[in-house]
This record gives sequence, C-alpha cells and structure tokens, in this order.
Amino acid sequence: MKDLLVTVHTPVLRSGHVLRTYGIARALAAQGGLRLLYVNFDAPEPDRAFQEIPGIELHGVTPSRGAGRLLTYAGARLTGVPAALARGISRELGSAAMRLAERPDCGRVIADGPVAAATLARLARHRPIIYNAHNLESGFRHQIDRRRFGAAQTLRRFERRLLESAAESWMVSEADIAGARELCPTAHLRYVPNVVDLARITPVSLPQPEPRVIFVASFFYTPNRNGLSFLLDEVFPRVWAELPDTRLTLVGAGLPAMPGVDPRVEPVGFVEDLGAAYARASCAVVPLLQGGGTPLKFIEALAYGLPVVATPRAAAGLAVSDGRDCVIAEHGEQFAQALVGILRDGGLELARHGRELVAERYSIEALSALLRTST
Repeated sequence: MKDLLVTVHTPVLRSGHVLRTYGIARALAAQGGLRLLYVNFDAPEPDRAFQEIPGIELHGVTPSRGAGRLLTYAGARLTGVPAALARGISRELGSAAMRLAERPDCGRVIADGPVAAATLARLARHRPIIYNAHNLESGFRHQIDRRRFGAAQTLRRFERRLLESAAESWMVSEADIAGARELCPTAHLRYVPNVVDLARITPVSLPQPEPRVIFVASFFYTPNRNGLSFLLDEVFPRVWAELPDTRLTLVGAGLPAMPGVDPRVEPVGFVEDLGAAYARASCAVVPLLQGGGTPLKFIEALAYGLPVVATPRAAAGLAVSDGRDCVIAEHGEQFAQALVGILRDGGLELARHGRELVAERYSIEALSALLRTST
C-alpha cells in the first residue's frame, strides 16, 4: 500500500516547513512507497532531493485563477478558515486527492499542514485523514499577525475543527500535544518530531580559526526577524565587548535591509549549499522569542556538530538537556555570556552530544520506525 501525502506548495527545501515535509516523505516512502500530491506554487518543480526519494511518486496540480480561485477563497472564509490560510486552499488539489485516495493501493492519507487539512475537509467525510501539524497554530499565530489569522478564539475554533475531524494528528512536540489536548480533548494525537537527513550531513570541523556565529532561518517569518533584532540589540554588543573579532553570519531568504549594521555582521541571505555555510561556523544560535513547534534549524545545527545556544522558547519542543546537548539562555546578557563561553572553549562536548541526540531521536531512520504503523 502507498500512503498519500498532500501538501499545498511545490516541495522545495527553502524553509523549515518543507524540511518537515521532506522528513515525513522520506520516512513514509521507506514503508512501501509514497504518492506526494502538491500544488504547483512557488517553484517550477520539486527539488531533486524529493525527486530522488526511493519509492516516491510526485503528482502536481495547477490551481485555478481568477473567479474560480475567488469563489474557493470565499467559501473557505465562510466556513471559518482564517484569511491567511484560506488563500492557499485549492479546489483542484482536493479533487486530485479524492481521485488518488480511491485507488485500491492507497494507504494512509496525510494532510500536510492546516491548509491541506482544510482542503481535504470533504474527503475527510468519507475516509480517515491524518493531519500532519507543523505547529499548534492557535498557540501563537494571532499574536504575530491578528489581521491575517484572526483573533485567538477564531483561530482556536478553526484548529479545533481540524483536530476533531482528523483520524489522527501528528504533533511536532510534547508541548504542542499538551496544547492540542487542552484545545480538543477528544483528538487522537501522536508525537511525530521534526527530523533531518543525518546521513547527508557532514559534521563541522572544530575548533575554527576565527570566532563565527551562524544564524540560519527564513527571515520572512516574523519570529525569526524578531530573534535577529534580539541578537543585534541585546546580545552581540555584549559579545563584542569581550570578543571583538566575533562575526555573526546570517543565512536565509528574506533578510531585511540593514543600513548601518555593524561590519562584523555578514548578511549572506539564501544559499544553495548550507553545508558550506555551517562549515565556517564556530557556534549556531536559535534566538526565538515566540513561535511554536520545534525549529528544524535547531536540529540541523546539532546535526552539523555545532554547539548551539538557544532561547527557552526555541528549545521548548525538543528533548535537549541544557549544558549537555546545547546551552539554553533567556535574556540578552545570559545569551551573550553563553556565546562567549563557547567561543572561548570550543564547545566540543556540546557539539558531540548534540549530534548523538539527533541520531537517536531526530533522524529519518528514527522517524521511519515511529511511523511504521498508525495508533
């Protein structure tokens, strides 16, 4: 039997969202094959990484434009879907999913994220649908953009319906499971963590010849931009007071313009080869002050064998041990002192334990074993 994974973007590895999709796809394909159904949006074709997954079939659909799209959007809004999510709903995707789900060899049907789950609402009346959550959306989205996601109660009602209608919901962290259980006590929940392809990641060689801290993120995402402000305003002035030669490298799409920024800040932006960017770093940071789920870039940095300094918010969804797998630091002074300590002593033990943790809990192999059967 081949599982069917339905997502609303062309699968390209440019964000943590799609990295979760990739991990899920790899794990499911290893169990007898996978059909990945997607909307042609944001990129002309899937990344080669997706195309090369053994046992995968890729099925793309083209969404409607003009009046048809407006009608789909209006219908979704009338059923309580927030504006930011209703824009992504595709009638063509829903129809294609129904056709593929009718095949006799179709196994589980998994909706990848809230937009896909809302798109498959009609199909969910006829067969079980698994909801693969990327975050507990009602835990934070309204705080970031109330205009697009609606008030807290609006978003909670929408997410409660998703959890109620799903045969099973895959949550990214134990914290999200607790929040989802409070929101919908009858929901069937399973812990399905974010993972990385550890076999393809070569550990960084430490120590480095110069102190360089790396922050990898999608800067289109508001919590990451706020985290960058935290680094520039509260952390690095303190770091530079003790280690003036330290560089801060910023990697990822959506970097805002930073006129007058300190020359020791290197705004690299999007890169094709993340391995090369990590290879020059001494330490990675995950400075999230808001958001949900578990940051995949946190797991990725651990996998590269880098010592990591993270906020409690960033570490909340991971089974990391402070002082063993990473350093967890809250306010600016504490975060800066953690960085200074690692840059001075190398953080080799932190780096070793962090990569071991990824192999044990956050690798594709570990996820494949976890998803072998449904609850």
